[in-house]
Amino acid sequence: MIDFKKRLEEEDRLNAQGCLNNNEATEEDIDLGISKKKRRRISTTLTLLIVFTLIFSGKVIMSSTGATAWIENNSFLSKIRHLAPSMEKKLKGENNDRINIMLLGIGGEGHDGGQLTDTMMLVSIKPSTKEAALISFPRDMVSPESNWRKINSIHAYAEQAEDGSGGQKTIETMSKITGTEIDYYVRVDFSGFADIIDELGGIEIDVENTFDDYSYPAEGQEDNPNYYARYEHLHFDSGKQTMNGTTALKYARSRHAYGIEGSDFARAKRQQLVLDAVKSKLLSSNTLLNPVTVTKLVNKFSQNVSTNIEVWEMMRLWDVAKNIDRSKIKNQVLSDAPDNYLVSSTGEDGAYILLPRSGNFTVIKDMIGNILSSSTTNIIKEEVETISEHASVAIFNGTWVTGLAGRKAATIKQSGFTIEKTANAPERNYNQTIVYDLTSGDKKSALKSLKKISGAEDYSTWPDWVEEYKSSSSSPDFILILGTDSDNQ
Repeated sequence: MIDFKKRLEEEDRLNAQGCLNNNEATEEDIDLGISKKKRRRISTTLTLLIVFTLIFSGKVIMSSTGATAWIENNSFLSKIRHLAPSMEKKLKGENNDRINIMLLGIGGEGHDGGQLTDTMMLVSIKPSTKEAALISFPRDMVSPESNWRKINSIHAYAEQAEDGSGGQKTIETMSKITGTEIDYYVRVDFSGFADIIDELGGIEIDVENTFDDYSYPAEGQEDNPNYYARYEHLHFDSGKQTMNGTTALKYARSRHAYGIEGSDFARAKRQQLVLDAVKSKLLSSNTLLNPVTVTKLVNKFSQNVSTNIEVWEMMRLWDVAKNIDRSKIKNQVLSDAPDNYLVSSTGEDGAYILLPRSGNFTVIKDMIGNILSSSTTNIIKEEVETISEHASVAIFNGTWVTGLAGRKAATIKQSGFTIEKTANAPERNYNQTIVYDLTSGDKKSALKSLKKISGAEDYSTWPDWVEEYKSSSSSPDFILILGTDSDNQ
């Protein structure tokens, strides 16, 4: 990571010695002059990185006519942007007309679960049509590419194994989940993000809905023996208000608000509002023409932002993205809404998780692959097998595949079945998924649907432990035992 403070201190020392003011330039002077130019270029590049990281917020991606025109017409910035060889090279994905960048937000040092990704957004750009898409992934979504763990833990596990590897591991895993190649990442430490807002003098947010959150984690109180002291009460009134960094961060990260603001979709929208407000303040002439503020912001970002985007790539990215039309920006937030792609479930450890509504990621991959096609709508609907009669089922995992029963239960529940229980089977060596009909044929229609959904074969004879279920007062209509064939469906 670049240490701008040391660079500036070195220049101050040399200035004091008169090295920079000597009319007769030495080789050292020339080298320092080059270093100074390089520092300016890198500082400007990082400023652009700041802008680019923040501008992908909801409906706005470098689409503010006034701000863009101001930067384009600024002679200094106009000249600086040509110092990098951005015009001669192409970005990864540009030859395929799809540039993908993953934006990651982490709590950082001093926060509970500081390496977990609190925010995960895929920015996808189609240069040929100047279109862009922003796809938000909820932290509770799980994936087979991460051993069916929540996707927000990918970064944390990687960092635990090797410091600095989290960003790269995340985009590698998310590439498999989404079915699209993600080459770049930008990771932001939220603590530093709050400091950046303070450096900007705060931001103005137009709060859409009044809301309360009584379960926001109180900083530094994670281990307080008084359980209720671990949380603080957040309250926001609707309307325009100026927020400092700490308040803006709480507004963006609140997860347990009452009413509609408690949803993941509303949370993602609030994050977009904050990012847009920061973008506007950052692009203002009061900020960019103030060298002291810019220097402080560059130092803050050098400490709290990490990326695998090279200097020349940032210049090229600026050139590709600067003229994107706001009307051609598509937003998608994956959620468990009835017409969306995920469904809520419970993991084997009892934790809340989100699973693909269709049972696998095929539909999600199709959406992401086609979201920038003009003929594609944001939501791809699919036919769901539904039953016309009430039927209950107990689901047992007959394999050693972790979480298989919970994942399959989410799909079966969607078809109208009541899930009586999910658990591991007494034996875990099943290859074929099988179903036992405990109704003696009274619910043939439901049995047919269950077999279609699960790919199971029905058996008329069963082991003793199934007989015990049949004779119990709370007997389900069907017992489904999942085999290894079910994991591939």
